[in-house]
Amino acid sequence: MIRDPALWNSLPLPALLLDEGDEIVESNPAAENFLNLSSKALTGASVWEKVAIAADLEEAFGRARAQSSSLFINDVDVGSGERPPMQCNIQIAPLEGTPGTMLMLIAPREMASRMTQNASSTKAAKSAIGMAEMLTHEIKNPLAGITGAAQLLSMGLKGPDLELTDLIVAEGRRIVKLLEQVEQFGNLRPPLRRPVNIHDILDRARQSAAVGFGAHMYFLEDYDPSLPRVHADGDQLLQVFLNLLKNASEAGAHGGTIRLHTFYEASLRRRTADGELARLPVQVEIIDDGPGLPPDIAGDIFEPFVSGRENGTGLGLALVSKLIGDIGGWISVDSAPGRTVFRISLPLAPADAGEVETEPKE
Repeated sequence: MIRDPALWNSLPLPALLLDEGDEIVESNPAAENFLNLSSKALTGASVWEKVAIAADLEEAFGRARAQSSSLFINDVDVGSGERPPMQCNIQIAPLEGTPGTMLMLIAPREMASRMTQNASSTKAAKSAIGMAEMLTHEIKNPLAGITGAAQLLSMGLKGPDLELTDLIVAEGRRIVKLLEQVEQFGNLRPPLRRPVNIHDILDRARQSAAVGFGAHMYFLEDYDPSLPRVHADGDQLLQVFLNLLKNASEAGAHGGTIRLHTFYEASLRRRTADGELARLPVQVEIIDDGPGLPPDIAGDIFEPFVSGRENGTGLGLALVSKLIGDIGGWISVDSAPGRTVFRISLPLAPADAGEVETEPKE
């Protein structure tokens, strides 16, 4: 039925061919990646069973088929049982020369939204660098003096007065810890990019989480062992994964699950500052089954000082966004009650990039 298989397989948009009974007869690789389903699983199945569309389209689709006309649906959530929904535009049209066969094109809006989200959060993180340097200089030194004076006073006090000086010392130390987190923005060295085995970094992060802050969680590894090396800084990538795993652990209840998922998606591109299109085919997803992000902050979660947790600083994800942006990658989040997915897209290591880094340095 496909006259030009090479052209069909090269289409960057997910595409499906549907027969007279709305069954899928052909699916291109982009559709299989988008739906997270194989061609074998899709072929012969009803499109309404495999493609979850948040709109009642069957009647309109029937009219389009009967009249051999096109149908356009904009800004609708599309997903499958194997992946969360994503806002898309859908185009359906009759396939010329093949009566009764309809072509369905799905245009995810994720790329544009991820580019905008990543660019804005990176700018905000850079703005925070200057603020961090000012805060640490202007506040840490006098705060150390206040804390030291309170400790000296406590040596001659008892009872309620001693409790007050202890409170001053404890709060002073808490503020210093917060400032040290802010200070990370100004102290980060440029990334030392080299070929990195992504699974070695993920395993080290998982092991650290499993014996520490994530001891109450169950970790599920869903890796594609054939993934090529990525071009990144292993130390900073480990910091990114530990931060995301810590967030997932704090969001999950006792006995919750964190799934580490890696896969290859050849269609992802990003336009660099010099105008070239850079490929970001290696995908890493950290998925938890917690309550999801609060709706009022979900769109700004990578901005500095935005946090969904009580007493949270809102610096961890801003730092993650900056580190990923520094190596030319993307990070995005899809969140709903019971499923939150942080997805990182990374560039491949050049063939002449040197030896592989399997573990971050101590």
